[in-house]
Amino acid sequence: MTEAPLIIQQDRTVLLETQHPGYEAARDRLQRFCELEKSPEYVHFYKLTPVSVWNAAALGEDLEDLCAWLQANSRFPVPAPVLAQLREWFQRYGLLQLVPHGARLALTCDRADGLAELLAHPTLRDLVEFGDDGVATIDPDARGTVKQVLVKLGYPVDDRAGYRRGGALEFTLRPAAAQGRPFALRDYQLAAAQAFHAGGSDRGGCGVIVLPCGAGKTVVAIAAMQLLQTNTLVLTTNTVAVRQWIREVLDKTDLRPDQVGEYTGDSKAILPVTVATYQILTHRKQKIDAFLHLDLFDRGDWGLIVYDEVHLLPAPVFRATAGIQARRRLGLTATLVREDGRADEVFSLIGPKRYELPWKQLERQGFLASAQCLEVRVPMAEARARRYATAGARQQFKIASDNEQKTDVVGALLHKHAADRVLVIGQYLEQLQQLAAVFQTPLITGQTPNQERERLYAAFRRGELTRLVVSKVGNFAIDLPDANVAIQVSGTFGSRQEEAQRLGRVLRPKQGGGSAVFYTVVSAGSREQEFAQKRQLFLTEQGYAYAIVTAAEVLAAGSAPREERA
Repeated sequence: MTEAPLIIQQDRTVLLETQHPGYEAARDRLQRFCELEKSPEYVHFYKLTPVSVWNAAALGEDLEDLCAWLQANSRFPVPAPVLAQLREWFQRYGLLQLVPHGARLALTCDRADGLAELLAHPTLRDLVEFGDDGVATIDPDARGTVKQVLVKLGYPVDDRAGYRRGGALEFTLRPAAAQGRPFALRDYQLAAAQAFHAGGSDRGGCGVIVLPCGAGKTVVAIAAMQLLQTNTLVLTTNTVAVRQWIREVLDKTDLRPDQVGEYTGDSKAILPVTVATYQILTHRKQKIDAFLHLDLFDRGDWGLIVYDEVHLLPAPVFRATAGIQARRRLGLTATLVREDGRADEVFSLIGPKRYELPWKQLERQGFLASAQCLEVRVPMAEARARRYATAGARQQFKIASDNEQKTDVVGALLHKHAADRVLVIGQYLEQLQQLAAVFQTPLITGQTPNQERERLYAAFRRGELTRLVVSKVGNFAIDLPDANVAIQVSGTFGSRQEEAQRLGRVLRPKQGGGSAVFYTVVSAGSREQEFAQKRQLFLTEQGYAYAIVTAAEVLAAGSAPREERA
């Protein structure tokens, strides 16, 4: 009989043997209630955490089924303290509830004795009052703050205090898109919107939808908007993304152009559907000044606020969100990973995970392109290696990332993929400028005017350009469905969400069913290579494997002729 695939340790670490016949099934189940911490070749290390368990509870996992599955798939008996902690965390989800109570909100608990002890905590003492009837109540304006405090104490609140209706906005989805392309909600998109909406009850109306890049998260949000029929504020990452949202809303609904507004540095229209950038909300003249546009949250009679790329939420928007808990809130993301450790704030202020699908499941169904991931390891020249050896840790990463030997590798890959649509993506502006000059390829950075960005993206979509070099602005919210090769030359340290976003640039289904290729080019034996292993964790969890190749192997396969270079 084959041994079970898991080893569960007393510190709540779960080890999964990657060579086990049941590896894939176990991986898919673990990712629903654990976080992947590291992924050596033969054993992957997961961790049970409070937020991962609460999200599993929110998704409808059954506690007894989960415990039974762990016991059935563990090579050794599951430590009793692990099961006890799992049960305690699981049962805390929904234990506390916020409900209306006259002009205030009541905080209720199935265990009244536990509630009194909890509310005596110093961080809650000034926020909670006990009435003559013994009911614990809070001011509605403290709704977000109390939820933040309680989640930090390990007690997530099931918020059933209700929502403002917001301004009424009647519209329908088009049976066919305005541009002539057939349009219908995919089953999973409809299911995601309905999971958020929850029939219009107070059990829904807040939370996060987790779907891969290219799976149509914008469409899910539009479907949720249509179910709610209310004024909506959409927050997204940049002006190009704002205009893509506006095009999608007008393309897939019968809303008129005079009902959908742009609120950016270029335009300040507040209409029934308004799409704004995080940057404009967090804009201020000087560091000590007030934010000039955060009052947008209060200016449109919004019944729904959509947070695109919710994993990128800046701190000022978190603070503003704490004060608008009476409005429905929908977060969209490809990964709930936050490198700043604020996943609990997304959980408490935006809401729990309402819907998620594994990336590979959508690939099998044909909604994502299949992808091959390769890590290309490049040596450093002797002079750079000497600089690297004497530098500090942070500078070592920059020296490794900037490795000039990567240029020949990029040239060989561009030559190999001469017939493909290629994105070269990186972190450092000088490195990208050099690559753009060497290979005579247009460059898009944060300094590129929006009009020029849109022109270049449009030329790429039409096939007039087949190569683009892009900085971090290419990580998200660019609609380039025909891109099928990405070459990552540098990144933001060990950012798992950035790795996922960059792979996502090439995952849209291709005409004829073609596959995608994702290269990440790193300096061999360096801190960059170490960080690459962390970056790859989320995608490893989703079932993607990185093949390791050397620069010599890539170059031997055929470098670009010199005439292809400037």
